[in-house]
Amino acid sequence: MSPEIQEAKQTPVSMETPPKPAIRWLTYLLLIPLIALATTGFGCVSLVCGLWDKSGRQQHAIAQAWAKVLLLISVSPVELVGRERLHLHEVAVYASNHLSYYDTPVLFAKLPFQFRILAKQALWKVPFIGWYLNRSGQVAVDQSSARSAVASLSRGIATLKAGVPLVLFPEGGRAADGHTKTFLSGCAFMAIKAGVPLVPLTLVGTYELLPIHTYHLMPRPLKVIVGDPISTEGMTTRDADVLTQKLFEVITATYIAHHAD
Repeated sequence: MSPEIQEAKQTPVSMETPPKPAIRWLTYLLLIPLIALATTGFGCVSLVCGLWDKSGRQQHAIAQAWAKVLLLISVSPVELVGRERLHLHEVAVYASNHLSYYDTPVLFAKLPFQFRILAKQALWKVPFIGWYLNRSGQVAVDQSSARSAVASLSRGIATLKAGVPLVLFPEGGRAADGHTKTFLSGCAFMAIKAGVPLVPLTLVGTYELLPIHTYHLMPRPLKVIVGDPISTEGMTTRDADVLTQKLFEVITATYIAHHAD
């Protein structure tokens, strides 16, 4: 790990000034109800489409519309940097840092292609969200046992081999302090087994927009930076840890560079 990354990980991410009471009340009384209403409404439409759309394509389009509405509610424009790199490969594993509950809407709103996500098994129990995940063909990650974890990775590999890209958060959970946490090697393992590239995605600004354990929005410009695809050609699963570390360093360095802008 480079000295710059080590130093940045020891430096707290600035939260600027605390939110004013007016912003908190605006979030509680208007923005959160609007988010809940949008999630419920789009969730119902998605469930209806799920009655005939077994491919999940229509439900993905509905999720993209839902995500764009959530970004409008948050008054936070998103800049997609490196868009041209998204079209270099038809199928890939897209791995992103995880800073906020808003990360998923940002990725759905800005990635211009069909994909499926890996998400914790617990989300399948959440009304509307869980129903959408189940009906639209998303991949559940169950880490309750080694056997369940392997089965989860196998489902992800099958999705890739069927020609559908995957989007996931290799940290396994949101960063509590805004710094990138250690990555799990599952994303690299799946990319190697499926013979597809690993593409770094770096989110900037979502931590400040909605940090962990808070319920008020702090509108601001956001970024999604698409990194150069990392080839897995010639690799075996023994290379998964090295590939994971390379991914971690690329995303962390990109975050540091763009967060300082």
